[in-house]
Amino acid sequence: MKSIARLAALFGFAAIVTLSIEAAAQTANVEQALLQLERDWEQANAKNDTAALERILAPEFMSTDSDGRLTTRADVFARRKSGAVKFTAFTQDDYKVHVVVDTAIVTGRSTIKGIRDGKDWTGQERWTDVFVRRNGRWQAVASHSSRIAMP
Repeated sequence: MKSIARLAALFGFAAIVTLSIEAAAQTANVEQALLQLERDWEQANAKNDTAALERILAPEFMSTDSDGRLTTRADVFARRKSGAVKFTAFTQDDYKVHVVVDTAIVTGRSTIKGIRDGKDWTGQERWTDVFVRRNGRWQAVASHSSRIAMP
């Protein structure tokens, strides 16, 4: 009887380890998908690619920029079309990903060179992006950025 109990405990432990490994692999896959989405967003900004932005930004997307300005998804496209916002260089790094079920928070740093409202927009920002997964697809619903003070 003790050997049956030990065998059952061993199988139970093996199942827990297997589930833990599968969960870790799924988490890694989700993190990689989100990082790729951030890189796609970075490239869309660098190339002023509005078609890519349409896929990335959810209909209810809202951004708070480093000046405290609130920008909707529609505003993003209007400002791009009008030329009020145009990037000549846009790179990101220092990513951190936190996933909670179908919501994810990604933080990072951007190095920007461009024009915003007729003025030079060069420097670095820290940002936080919030994504939701709907029907198996991740989209950005919110973003917040803060300017990094230069010494």
